[in-house]
Amino acid sequence: MNHNSGKPKVRLSSLSGFSNTEYKIHSQGIHTICESGLCPNKRECWGRGTATFMILGDICTRACKFCGVATGKPKQPDMAEPEKLAKTIKDFGLKHVVLTSVDRDDLPDFGAAFWCETISAIRKLNPQCTIETLIPDFKGIESLLDLIITVAPEIVSHNTETVRSLTPKIRSVATYDTSLKVLRYLSSKGIKTKSGIMLGLGETINEVLETIADIRNTGCSILTIGQYFQPSKTHFPVQAFLSKEVYDELKVKALELGFKHVESGVLVRSSYHAETHLTD
Repeated sequence: MNHNSGKPKVRLSSLSGFSNTEYKIHSQGIHTICESGLCPNKRECWGRGTATFMILGDICTRACKFCGVATGKPKQPDMAEPEKLAKTIKDFGLKHVVLTSVDRDDLPDFGAAFWCETISAIRKLNPQCTIETLIPDFKGIESLLDLIITVAPEIVSHNTETVRSLTPKIRSVATYDTSLKVLRYLSSKGIKTKSGIMLGLGETINEVLETIADIRNTGCSILTIGQYFQPSKTHFPVQAFLSKEVYDELKVKALELGFKHVESGVLVRSSYHAETHLTD
């Protein structure tokens, strides 16, 4: 793949909007993947009053080599969190929210029931609010995926992250086939599904095209493609910074395969422009 020699710069947006959102989130003790995942779009999104909320704490039981979220032994789930988050969303006046979580392999149901309680609490207090859920794989267990389906998020997202050959190198527990299984099962139940991949980990263009096709073949209709950034020196090193032209070409290829929405660019992350993916 072609790549640029330098790391792209992030444009900072309205500091007043950013500071207001930051204050509200911190004052409520709410976690966001924007901060825990070191997202390069944090200022842009927070500046316009949007965020991706992270439930079940901010410590993950997995240790993926690409992810900036802390890993270790999590605390017990905060049973007040669903109501607290629902109130925060109401306070923000949000019309669309994205929820994600750390992996909770320490819990018997990997946190699936807590997900349902959170979505239900948000629905009760914010009946006009649409919801996208960026879920863990729940080990591919269909009965746990059914719990998510019962509370009917408008979009259910699960990231494939990278190509098949690199998955064992950068994902600590999840497998390529399990991620495809999750997307396929959700799609088969009529759920609008979404997935995302990162570039710059050492994949070839043919591997990327194969992965895009594999994701599309699950029935998934929304795809995000973005550049991988190394969160710290202990994480997997960036192998290449891809050019804008590569992202543009991949977007065209993905749309040709039948994806309804494709976000493809250096700074694109899973929830980037998420509110625009609701339409068919």
